[in-house]
Amino acid sequence: MKRHVVAVAVTNAAPVFELAVPCEVFGVDRSDLVDPWYELRLCAAEPGPLRTTSGLGVHTSYGLDDLLTADTVVVAGCGPATCQDPPLPLVEAVREAHRLGKRIVSICAGAYVLAAAGLLDGRPATTHWMHSEDFARRFPRVLFDPAALYIDDGDIITSAGTGSAIDMCLHLVRRDHGAAVANEVARRMVVPPHREGGQTQYTPALVRAEGQGDLAPVLQWARERLTEPLTVPELAKVAHLSPRTFARRFRDTVGVTPLQWLLEQRVRLAQELLETSDAPVEHIAERTGFGTATNLRQHFRRATSVSPQTYRQVFRHRAAAG
Repeated sequence: MKRHVVAVAVTNAAPVFELAVPCEVFGVDRSDLVDPWYELRLCAAEPGPLRTTSGLGVHTSYGLDDLLTADTVVVAGCGPATCQDPPLPLVEAVREAHRLGKRIVSICAGAYVLAAAGLLDGRPATTHWMHSEDFARRFPRVLFDPAALYIDDGDIITSAGTGSAIDMCLHLVRRDHGAAVANEVARRMVVPPHREGGQTQYTPALVRAEGQGDLAPVLQWARERLTEPLTVPELAKVAHLSPRTFARRFRDTVGVTPLQWLLEQRVRLAQELLETSDAPVEHIAERTGFGTATNLRQHFRRATSVSPQTYRQVFRHRAAAG
């Protein structure tokens, strides 16, 4: 198996957390999970010396040319000066990397560089909610979504601010190596493998909303009963709310309807069972609450774009190769 190279473009005054997340996810040797693991390269995106917002120096022998030989190019979070005027050599290097077929990723304000390169025109993208008005005004051709934690548009993935870098990086591991590997990385990092909802739950109006966390017991209760045909009235009863109030609060807090959330949880469980067991699809359909193999195949393909059998073959093959 060829080692997947992740090149992170580092600009001066980069926020330290947004830079640290890809280092933790891709730069720590986890060859006991997948061998070989990723190879991380920090690439200076402008002349040095480079320092983070915390004053930490970034010393590296890699530069912009190394973005073009990587498999995944990550533009980490940027300082205000870089957002307002992205370095032209970095913009051109990211544009060329995309032309060469590299997977392009931005963390937080790194989306400004991708937008300046024209890579987001006509495509969905996100960034930190605090940049929403400025980003939408400066790049009106981008299909900007201020609510998402991250957006995967195939060859281009953008994430929201700070903590969402973890969600997005784990998503890339899940996409490359499957849910079981991503879940284990999350366990080692002591973070959830997947957070519910979008970043709107963290904007000022909703941070002050009452009862934001009171749905957690209901979510856990439902996850433990995915084999059952759960309904909104049942979930509302557990939450001690009327079905109408529960549905409204659920969507405000989680970002999707209760039934959409249940479907997502069932698909995720099916992914893990397909990767880690030899159980037939019919049995997995029962374990995940889809009832029949036909229902599982229909919803699984809609969510992942592949059949359960194809998914199993792909990630079993990668695990065996590792």
